[in-house]
Amino acid sequence: MSSAPDRLRGVAIWLIIAGLVRLSDGDAVEVAGSSDPEQVLGAQAAEMEQLAGEACAEGRCETETVTGETPTHNLTETPKTYKLTCDRRNISGTESFSVQVLNASQDLMELLNANSTECSLVLFYTTWCQFSANLAPHFNALPRVFPSMHFLALDASQHSSLSTRFGTVAVPNILLFQGAKPMARFNQTDRTLETLSSFITNQTGFEASPDQAVLEEDHAGPLPAVPVKGIDWLFVFSVLFISGFTVYAILCSDSIRWLIPGQDHEHQD
Repeated sequence: MSSAPDRLRGVAIWLIIAGLVRLSDGDAVEVAGSSDPEQVLGAQAAEMEQLAGEACAEGRCETETVTGETPTHNLTETPKTYKLTCDRRNISGTESFSVQVLNASQDLMELLNANSTECSLVLFYTTWCQFSANLAPHFNALPRVFPSMHFLALDASQHSSLSTRFGTVAVPNILLFQGAKPMARFNQTDRTLETLSSFITNQTGFEASPDQAVLEEDHAGPLPAVPVKGIDWLFVFSVLFISGFTVYAILCSDSIRWLIPGQDHEHQD
């Protein structure tokens, strides 16, 4: 059996051999074994840069390329197409814009230029309709938001022929014209300045002005914001006509003659 000094001598020899092998691995091992912290951090940073370069070389780098060129992206967007291509209204010299309300003697088709490609938004309303009154302030604000368009309004009860021509069976009814031709109908039940502006922009491509708010002056006119209570003479005439015709039909029937005194009745044998 070997003595303790011999065993210690063998262990020392193996440690010397292991140290020589580690020293032969290169500078990275030498720095890692150094007691200087700055050298250790520098070695780690160099190793990370080397790994990043290898990753980029294999095509996995997302922020840098091997050639050093900036990656390009396809920024081409398909332009949005609109249903109408409207010419802008000539607003030079015009300071204020408002809705043009037609009276009973004015004809809508005379105000709409058939040879023009300008766009107009036309409102069919009645003064007694609560829904028309609720819409009025929002419609009154539209000329200020879209000064390059025409805005007109007419009482459907005073222009029954136009109401029939354009299929106005209920009010309010809003039509978008290009020239004298109706091109689109506003069918949303939420009739606000925002929804009307979106409708115009989606149809024509016109951008709304930043001033998209209903002001106090919009409640004053030109369209009335309060329904006007009055007598519907057409309805009264219809009721009287139907009532008179019903009474006449009853008096002329054979069954009612038996109830009238003094009438000669024919008897059958």
